[in-house]
Amino acid sequence: MLCVGLFGTCGGSTWRDEFMKRYAEEKISFFNPQVDDWKPEDAVREAEHLTEDNVILFPVTAETYGTGSLAETGFSILNAIRLDDRRDFIIMIEQRLDEKLDNAVARKDSLRARALVKQHLKKLRLSNLYVVDTLEEMLEVSVKLFRAAQIREPLKVYNPHAAK
Repeated sequence: MLCVGLFGTCGGSTWRDEFMKRYAEEKISFFNPQVDDWKPEDAVREAEHLTEDNVILFPVTAETYGTGSLAETGFSILNAIRLDDRRDFIIMIEQRLDEKLDNAVARKDSLRARALVKQHLKKLRLSNLYVVDTLEEMLEVSVKLFRAAQIREPLKVYNPHAAK
């Protein structure tokens, strides 16, 4: 089944709300890994969606230092891209932090990592990687890529390398 994976910043973040509302309106299926009571078995489901969803979103918002998200971007996303070039990845890394994040060392490290990861991603020449600057852009691009995946899906029967 075609699906958009809503990965990236979790915790108390509400960035997914607008996405899920729009997807529901447009009848776009999605996976939200953010659950109220996370359990170890949720990791299995997340891993399946990260490796199988047609469109993967990965925003790193200004709400957190994003250490885990940045590491996951650099590791999981690039590995997933290499595993399946028929899926699309949209990454957004805010280049600022909320003022409430006031640990000077963590702040400096986060801003440095954000700048480095974003620049490295922009240098990659991958036709299925989209680096956007805002959540609004991410939402619009994700809808278009989902629609493109719907068009491509029936064509897989003609591709001997397509996943069955």
